[in-house]
Amino acid sequence: MHDKIAKLRELKLLFVEDEEDLTSIISDTLKKLGANFLIAKNGKEGLEIFQNNPDIDVVITDINMPIMNGLDMITEIKKISNVEVVIMSAHTESEYIDRSKALGVEHYLLKPFDFLKFIDLVVSLEKK
Repeated sequence: MHDKIAKLRELKLLFVEDEEDLTSIISDTLKKLGANFLIAKNGKEGLEIFQNNPDIDVVITDINMPIMNGLDMITEIKKISNVEVVIMSAHTESEYIDRSKALGVEHYLLKPFDFLKFIDLVVSLEKK
């Protein structure tokens, strides 16, 4: 696990999540692990942060959020970058899965959030 945490620290992550409780848990845990990360509360904010931080390695996003949803944000991000995207959602409807696959998203984490699965997935992704 130490090797995975060391690899996690080499990445710059963007979390896009509107649930404050989950954001707080993620933020606290990532700080304890020494991770380099940014947090956005909706897709519009996530897109703006991504545009201002071209060194982001992985975007982890919810789907249903106010102002701009995760799929619309991914659509805009994919126009400017081939960054790895992980969808973190409680939604498993085929409509969301099909649309995200069409956008090139291959990775999902289902809520409730499992940090060990998250670390395993993120450190397995290749830097683009």
